Amino acid sequence: MKTVNLLKALGIALCLATASSAYAQSSDAAPSATTDTATSRTKTVKKADRKLGLDVRKALAKAQGFDVSHVYVRARGGAVTLSGSVPDNAQIPQAEDVAKNVAGVTSVSNKLTVGNPNGGGS
Repeated sequence: MKTVNLLKALGIALCLATASSAYAQSSDAAPSATTDTATSRTKTVKKADRKLGLDVRKALAKAQGFDVSHVYVRARGGAVTLSGSVPDNAQIPQAEDVAKNVAGVTSVSNKLTVGNPNGGGS
């Protein structure tokens, strides 16, 4: 009789341990929903930044007399960074002016330099 009571007590203890474990797992599910929301927001921001960078690059390509082949555009939250090289000194301020006039651009960091596109010396 004592063995039966002992087995019943162990069974109850096992059920309680399993139930509390299941409860702990279900309460952990809430943060993953928050993480999914943050991840989708991050993807949306990255997509918008990528689109803005492409819009600036397209505007530079359409600018008359501007060589965009060695210019790199990076956008982050409306802030655009121009880097790389252009063949003519006059194209540096031109690039900045074109970028500032693209919808969505809040600021422009111009890091363009004048350089030989072929990389050759004299």
